[in-house]
Amino acid sequence: SDLIRSCVNLDAWPRYAAYGAPRNDPMSDEKFDIPEQFASPAVPALLTEDSVLQFHCHKGISCFNACCKHADVTLAPYDVLRLQKHLGMNSEEFLKAHTVPFQIDADGVPGIKMRTDNDGACLFLDGENGCSVYENRPTVCRYYPVALLNMREKDTYESKQQYSLVREAHCKGHEEPREITLRDYRKEQGVEEYDEFNRSWYELILKKKSGGPGVGTPNEMSLQLFFMASFNFDMLRRFVMSDNFQNTYDLPEETYKDVADDDIALMKLGNKLMRQALFGEKTIPEKSGAWEKRVEERKEVWEARANAEIEARNAKNEEKMREDTTGGACSDN
Repeated sequence: SDLIRSCVNLDAWPRYAAYGAPRNDPMSDEKFDIPEQFASPAVPALLTEDSVLQFHCHKGISCFNACCKHADVTLAPYDVLRLQKHLGMNSEEFLKAHTVPFQIDADGVPGIKMRTDNDGACLFLDGENGCSVYENRPTVCRYYPVALLNMREKDTYESKQQYSLVREAHCKGHEEPREITLRDYRKEQGVEEYDEFNRSWYELILKKKSGGPGVGTPNEMSLQLFFMASFNFDMLRRFVMSDNFQNTYDLPEETYKDVADDDIALMKLGNKLMRQALFGEKTIPEKSGAWEKRVEERKEVWEARANAEIEARNAKNEEKMREDTTGGACSDN
């Protein structure tokens, strides 16, 4: 919304594109709209929670760590929160050291993946000891060899969580004799908490993809806000605790107390901000007259910027005219 854009200083933001080169892994399906970040090597034969898997990964298996040596792990917001806490890093440190961005869709909506070494191995792989962040490993790692698919059936507006099985040549876990239902496997791997806190973000991505041209192409400010609200929690907290934000939005004092200390409350407020920025939903009430007041306060700054741009453009045109007139051979004599 205009109000969100008006209380953000874009020049003060670290650009998400600075963290690395974008990557796209497009995937489509005739029956469902599948968000690109959930692309997998599998052709989706859908599973239910009652489906029985024959799978077991353990330290003694011959392929132990093979999947981590060829890691392609997309991160969701709760993944980032857990990992940066585990590592004792702030958001900017974690993003720069351990992630690279990719584009979720053709409009440039940013996502992030785990950074790997030059051979494609996960940076958290600790030799034969396996994952060094195992207790706080990302959703994709917890689900493997199951792919999580948040999908929307054609002609409906409701998302549905589905699953499919991933089979890769290197993985010997499928040859192990253990059988387990998908429901029990999800509990064993601790994915329920991750799904709960990431669900709203998955739904937002799905709505953006399935909305088509009607949603429109987000502007640069909306993309920056999306990145901040999804992954840069320290910056998001500073943003919502700022005077500009609190003077613009009509939220109870209790909300600010919650987001000051509670990361989950901050994530939920961030999801509301993204819906307002991307889709124009009035998810956060605005104070009466806030926009008019903000325009008046910023009027002189905006006018100064506009005049500077006009002067720069005129100077450039004059320089071009001189070059055209002299043929580029200017002399002081």
